[in-house]
Amino acid sequence: MSDRRCLILQPVHEAGLQRLRDQGVTPVVCPSPDMETVARHIPGCVAAITRDAGFDARAFAAADRLRVVAVHGAGHDPVDKDAAARAGVLIATTPGTNAQSVAELALGLALAVARRIPQADQAMRGGRSGFRESVRFTELAGGTAVIVGWGATGRALGTMLHQAFGMDILAHTPRVPSESWVTHAPDLHAALALADLVSLNAPLRPETRHLIDAAALAAFKPGAILVNVARAGLVDETALANALRSGQLAGAGLDVASAAAGQGGLLGCDTVVFTPHLGGTTEAALRRTATAAADNVIAALSGTVPDTAINPEVWSVPR
Repeated sequence: MSDRRCLILQPVHEAGLQRLRDQGVTPVVCPSPDMETVARHIPGCVAAITRDAGFDARAFAAADRLRVVAVHGAGHDPVDKDAAARAGVLIATTPGTNAQSVAELALGLALAVARRIPQADQAMRGGRSGFRESVRFTELAGGTAVIVGWGATGRALGTMLHQAFGMDILAHTPRVPSESWVTHAPDLHAALALADLVSLNAPLRPETRHLIDAAALAAFKPGAILVNVARAGLVDETALANALRSGQLAGAGLDVASAAAGQGGLLGCDTVVFTPHLGGTTEAALRRTATAAADNVIAALSGTVPDTAINPEVWSVPR
């Protein structure tokens, strides 16, 4: 076996694994992504690829040869950056590789909520008549969409909503968007008051945790739709359940939710459409992301700091 081993914490596309093998790196599949198991299997490995399992301080402490942790995706909040810095280990992400896939799901969730597609399916399967007369349906066309986070995914979604549905696009983002058809909206609550659709596409950071809280939800335009394809922590789920029950929101499409989502009553809200973090799981996106993660591993092991490294300063730290 090659002495260049890469621990694969969670399943990735075969194209990425083959890219590693082609460059003399041996993928080693971890039996489980829990950090206790990872810590037992990381010794001897020079690299690791993780998805949403992250990589914690225990795993970094157990690593004796680790040089790089490649994140399969753009979100890196489950990776302990302080522990990586102490260990002198690079962290590299794959931003943009699944943006189209995630944006398409966000659009699908918006349409599913607006047209009550899951409930309609259940009514048909249950032989219940009168469904279409019992529920209010809405159109996206001609409305206003607020995109929270104008990265690759937010931009892709905004483009689809503007071009296909003629929606006015407001972007809540630190930087002013370069697109002429996008209005910069630095005041989130003021933008929410205008929105027919709000999509969360921002990273989870201390300042964005519970960005959509009770105060933000009270600022929503009555009857608006919320979509979250980013991180569960962006939303106060108890406050969201209250807003849905009160009718302040028409519905929500959630590709991400906490393990305890039902405690706030969300599972009891029939205006919520759940998907199990499907955003980046199209075949094309999985291939692109796995290959990009493998390329980050290969670059780091060849002595090059990947362009998407989030902590390049650790490269010069003595091991």
